[in-house]
Amino acid sequence: MRMDKCVNKNDLISVIVPVYNMEQYMERCVNSIINQTYHNLEIILVDDGSTDHSTAMCDEYALRDERIKVVHKPNGGLSDARNAGLAVVSGNYVGYVDSDDWIEPQMYEKMYAACVENNAQVAVCRYAKAYQDRIERGGNGRITAFDREGILKVYLSDTDEYVVYNSVWSKLFAREVVEGVLFPVGKNSEDIMYTTRAFCKLERAVYIDECLYNYVLDREGSIMNVNRTERMFGDEIPFWREHIAYIRQHVSDQMGDMAAYYFYRRMLSYYMELSQISATRDAARRIVSMMKSEKKEILRVYQSAYEGNGDVARMRIFLMSPTGYKVINKLYEKVIIPFRYK
Repeated sequence: MRMDKCVNKNDLISVIVPVYNMEQYMERCVNSIINQTYHNLEIILVDDGSTDHSTAMCDEYALRDERIKVVHKPNGGLSDARNAGLAVVSGNYVGYVDSDDWIEPQMYEKMYAACVENNAQVAVCRYAKAYQDRIERGGNGRITAFDREGILKVYLSDTDEYVVYNSVWSKLFAREVVEGVLFPVGKNSEDIMYTTRAFCKLERAVYIDECLYNYVLDREGSIMNVNRTERMFGDEIPFWREHIAYIRQHVSDQMGDMAAYYFYRRMLSYYMELSQISATRDAARRIVSMMKSEKKEILRVYQSAYEGNGDVARMRIFLMSPTGYKVINKLYEKVIIPFRYK
């Protein structure tokens, strides 16, 4: 698949905004899209069966701005709403904004320009974390281009240097790489496989180290605040396993092993999170049981110490004694890390 550098400097960008009972946040969100410095937008508001004033607000916005298209549908959840938006897109690029979040005025201008200038099919930006009492920002404004293997490596390693997480709202996708890709209906963590499929299909991606998206973290009733254990075992872990298999099949066994390596590191984080609270300690034991049953595969993929030999040693300790691992991990966080950064 060869995608040549775009000669049209004013491609239509379709922005999909799922809306469900968001009357309190919609004005900030939609206005931030309407007021983009990049004007050639198709703004698709998907009313997912709202029972508040959101439905009327969507229609009012469509009357005020001819770029806005409204889809009304029965409630089906975030994935179903996004899929309904995808069914009517006309643009050469696709972006997503959640209706309780908002974006910076130059977000799509900068992301589109980065795609064109770097012959990239996906642009990714850093995002700000918006709490009720503060907004945390970062980034140095640097733009970095990657080939497919490079973007997959930073996506898998999940570092703060390149914030290339699975969330679709921090990305601008060329339509070619997401054509036919849908979100899994009725699931949380729905972005994992959508982003994985797009990254496996692209030739080049570009990362903008600037907070262009404002992600609201602690809104009451947010889907991120639902039962953590349910999300983890019902959706996240199965999707991460599917993600490993997909990368192995569509990229390489070596990259699949790297995906598995970081999956097992993630399991250690899940274990530490769940073991801290008495109500979730049974779930922590499920992680232990799962990891021990996969010990042979874990040790195989850990032969490639992507994060150094210390990482391998920590995994070996966990497989021998999860309790011992927890003690050592706490000691490391309380003593070693503060000493290192004195």
